Amino acid sequence: MEAEAENANGDIKAMSFEQALDALESIVNDLERGDVPLEQSIRIYERGEALKAHCDRLLKAAEDKVEKIRLSREGQPAGVEPLDPQ
Repeated sequence: MEAEAENANGDIKAMSFEQALDALESIVNDLERGDVPLEQSIRIYERGEALKAHCDRLLKAAEDKVEKIRLSREGQPAGVEPLDPQ
């Protein structure tokens, strides 16, 4: 069972944001239908949690890369700075 979970997580780590989001939406649809057996519901819920965490990591990484163009006094591009400096 642990090897199966590790394979599933390795599979998730290789997904793009869009792939992970599609898989997460599919899980939500399956769970909302209510016709999935309890054991399977638990497994796919856990996979959904892993997919959500993966999407969150990818979004954070993308946010960290977004930069704002800094302008000189003359209004010309003069470099970049973080979009949301902390």
